[in-house]
Amino acid sequence: MSQEAIKLELINWLTRINDKDTLEFLKSVMDSKIGSGDWGAESSQEQRAGIERGLNGLDNGRFVSHGDVWKKYRL
Repeated sequence: MSQEAIKLELINWLTRINDKDTLEFLKSVMDSKIGSGDWGAESSQEQRAGIERGLNGLDNGRFVSHGDVWKKYRL
């Protein structure tokens, strides 16, 4: 999945969120990452390797959609 496709999926998901606590949490994550410059420099080598594995998996079509996760784990 390309970065643009991921962005569109996230935008679509965000527009459907109605829970104020979730929105405030996501806003705090966004604010903490935007102002910190290169957040990758603060990550451990293990964290960066995990991110790379995830991105490589996305590029190679190995992912589970948000909808599929919800279907599987919804209580």
